Formats: sequence, C-alpha cells, structure tokens
Amino acid sequence: MNGTKSGRGRRVVLWRHGQTAWNLERRFQGTTDIELTPTGVAQAHRAARLLASLKPDAIVASDLRRAAATATELAEVTGLDIAYDSGLRETFAGAWQGLTHEEIVERYAEQYVAWKRGEPVRRGGGELETEVADRAAPVVLHHADKLPDNGTLVVVSHGGTIRTTIGRLLGLEAHHWEGLGGLSNCCWSVLGEGARGWRLMEHNAGTLPEPVLGDDD
Repeated sequence: MNGTKSGRGRRVVLWRHGQTAWNLERRFQGTTDIELTPTGVAQAHRAARLLASLKPDAIVASDLRRAAATATELAEVTGLDIAYDSGLRETFAGAWQGLTHEEIVERYAEQYVAWKRGEPVRRGGGELETEVADRAAPVVLHHADKLPDNGTLVVVSHGGTIRTTIGRLLGLEAHHWEGLGGLSNCCWSVLGEGARGWRLMEHNAGTLPEPVLGDDD
C-alpha cells in the first residue's frame, strides 16, 4: 500500500502536536482530548514558521484539541484551511488512558512487555496498532492524492498514529514499526515520493534532540 503515482514528486510532512500537561506527567493520553500547555502553543508557533518555509499546499489534522491547536498555528501563517479528520486521532487505549507510564508498567506489565516485543496487543482493551494504521493511512493517502505534482501535505497528528502510518506507508511489517523512534513534541517526519513508493526522508526533525514524552515512548 503506497498510493503513489509515478513522477509526481509529492511530499508528506507528519507533524506531532505540541506539549500537553499529560505529556509532562508521562500520562497516556490516547483519545482523551487534552489541550496544549503554553509551552506547547509556543512550540507550535515556532515550528509553524519553519514548516511554512516548505510552502505546503494543504493541511489535514486530527480533530483532538492538541492537534487542532497545533495545526491552527500553521494555518495562520500560511493562510491555508485545515481539514479535520477523526481518523488521525491517537490510538484508543481503553483502561491505559489517564494512567502514568509507571502505573501502566505496574498494572499491565505483561501487556506492556508484549507490546514492546512487537506483538499485536490491545493495550487497555483498545485498538491494535494495525487498526490505527488502517484508519489513518488512508486519510493521508486521500489528501496526498489531491496534491499537485511536487506538492506538500502537512498532517498534524499524534506520536503513535504517525509512527504506525509511516510504517504502513513504507510497507514495513507491523512488528518492525517499533524500529521507528518516537517523535518529540512538535517535531515531524517527512515522506517523499520515490520510484518505488514512499521513502522516509527525515525523522523527528525540527529541533535539537529532546526526550520523547508521550504515549509512544
């Protein structure tokens, strides 16, 4: 599944939202609708000015507030409209949502270890990573297919969803997706269109190295 058309030279920028209070607390957010902190807004403001230099043609975003607010910063500097799609939401993780990393490891040790081994796990009774890719990757491809030749799409989403989407678009088997490191807040990855499909051109770009704080670490 690559959705490419020969010679079009399109580019997809997958941009993670800015910092939230739950990121700082290492609390699993999932589909819980958490807002950005003031620092998160500042991160999005700064990153938007860098991404604007790529002259994006379109923006699509998760409808959760932390992603929507991040996308708004880019919309304001580019003048582009934002298309919102619930298919780009973070992984639903059921009973894990709202728990800290330490609480998850303590209460769901077997699930956590199995997930880290790359096994298909419904964390907290929620979605499989492949199910996240099943809903998110088609959204990205749908909007990428509407780009002009050599056009750029910015996708504003969440760490876990971005990782699974990249894995799917690169054609990697699901148990290899863990090999893609997490994204720091307000950093992004870039997929470029090659002769044989999508290629990972940049990963976790946009700042000096910072710890990954979120659901995907």
